[in-house]
Amino acid sequence: MSETWSISSKRRYGRSRVCRVWQVPRSTVYDWQRRRENTGKSVGKRGRNPLVSDQDLVSAIRQVLSGAPEESFHGEGYRKVWARLRFRGIRADKERIRRLMGQHDLLAPTRVGKPRGPKVHDGTIIPMAPNVMWGTDATATWTLKQGQVTVFAAVDHFTGECLGIHAAKYGTRHEALEPIRQAVKRVYGTYDARVATGLLLRHDHGSQYVSHDFQKELRFLGMESSPSFVRSPEGNGVVERFFRTLKEQLLWQRYYEDEEKLREALYAFRDRYNENWILQRHGYRTPQQVRDGWERKLKMASYMGVRLIAGDTV
Repeated sequence: MSETWSISSKRRYGRSRVCRVWQVPRSTVYDWQRRRENTGKSVGKRGRNPLVSDQDLVSAIRQVLSGAPEESFHGEGYRKVWARLRFRGIRADKERIRRLMGQHDLLAPTRVGKPRGPKVHDGTIIPMAPNVMWGTDATATWTLKQGQVTVFAAVDHFTGECLGIHAAKYGTRHEALEPIRQAVKRVYGTYDARVATGLLLRHDHGSQYVSHDFQKELRFLGMESSPSFVRSPEGNGVVERFFRTLKEQLLWQRYYEDEEKLREALYAFRDRYNENWILQRHGYRTPQQVRDGWERKLKMASYMGVRLIAGDTV
């Protein structure tokens, strides 16, 4: 029975007329009424009930956000929380997770970018295989005893893996080479002439990188220098993104006594990042998982006598 009264008959509209106007079968209305009388609750939307209740899902989300320090990173968004829940065997829709995190004030703050002018290019410089292009850059931080020190890093543009990291009081060209040396030894197992032939090294136009000694070392290793566009940091965006993560997760969290203590923290962060940081563009896999997947595919291709082409999926 409708709550609306007919002006002509001075009576409420009947159920049949209401169903006809709204194009709802009367059997459906009777079914809703019977279920409400039996349960004492209003009838919700159709479909299967979720496997995990909202209460349990919020609890699982909180566990992800406050997980073990060696596995979790603070400030992760709902997409990465969704991926980490799947790793734990908990499946839920992304939008449901976003809604629950918003309701419980668990969403990460949204960054608002600054307006910029037209770009020289689209900012997409991502190779299709590991060890095609590495990127290197530097940033400054502070220690309690030595004041400002410089942090250098080398990152693979494909896997996003931090291959080398270093801290020094003075950011000279020789110190800038240290993460490159670490990366070469880590990937190739040696440090010999022409061992990295054909590999591109993306860097900016800093004095360390354009110096004669730095460029001479690259030629010794067989690397090719690849300077980014002037005033276009997106040309080395993989390294820029790594440094943002490094600052948010480590450098802005505490001060270190001196460069030695800072180096220890940097080495530990490098390993934690490679093993646990998940990359959305690689299907929410870690940098180490991306490299391991590529190497497994290389071995399989070699066993089958197939030449793997850069660009094949891992």
